[in-house]
Amino acid sequence: MLLEIKTADELRDPVLEARWAERREGPQAEVLRYILGAFVERGGPIPVRDIEAALAGRTAAQARQALATLDETDLIFLEEGVVRLAYPFSATPTPFVVRLEDGQERFACCAIDALGIAPMLGARVVIRSRCHHCGEPLELAVDATGPRGRHDSGRSVQARRADLRRTPGRRATMSDGRVTVYWSST
Repeated sequence: MLLEIKTADELRDPVLEARWAERREGPQAEVLRYILGAFVERGGPIPVRDIEAALAGRTAAQARQALATLDETDLIFLEEGVVRLAYPFSATPTPFVVRLEDGQERFACCAIDALGIAPMLGARVVIRSRCHHCGEPLELAVDATGPRGRHDSGRSVQARRADLRRTPGRRATMSDGRVTVYWSST
């Protein structure tokens, strides 16, 4: 078996990168920025009428068209006149709770989205969840540069991959600024 090793540059997908650039900078970007800011400021869901009212220089029809585009491109989830989800935020409770610097809590769509909130805001946040295997609580402080300090509320294990193979049944948690994830068949 031949294992091909590629560099990060060789794995780049210019089509995908162009699509993400359009999402960040396209005509609907102002609407998306408003929605994300509203999720940060007050949580969701965000009523469409609030979005229409907040966007000076756009008609209600233009705002609705931008919302439809964002929904079609899977950046938001629009339902019954409200935005219920705008990546990385969810108005519906999820297992991933993010405490902002001011103490307010928001739900993230997934663990990766939760980790992305700190760099998105340029602020320190605390992420809480539970281990999907054993249910132990997990907590991790993160800032724009990555995990910070010791913030786990359950037991923590720091081990190298080789050590994990010798300790079946153990599950990793977040600890000392590092996230260790591994799987166990038990």
